[in-house]
Amino acid sequence: MQRLHLVFGGELVTPSKNQFKNVDDIHIVGIFPNYDSAYTAWKAEAQRTVDNAHMRYYIAHLHRLRDEETDASATEKLG
Repeated sequence: MQRLHLVFGGELVTPSKNQFKNVDDIHIVGIFPNYDSAYTAWKAEAQRTVDNAHMRYYIAHLHRLRDEETDASATEKLG
């Protein structure tokens, strides 16, 4: 199984919560084929924005969103 990872981030409402201030401004860094390359991208963005306490970047493990063994339609809602 391919283990894709999404790196994204943006400005939070407050540093103590994981709620974005403006969802339209979320920065999509990219989708990476493995955790190591995603971590490298995440670290670069986190270090680039270190002076802004409201900025946070995350790694989402896309392969964990669904079970590839289960049949599903292409438009199925995830969650």
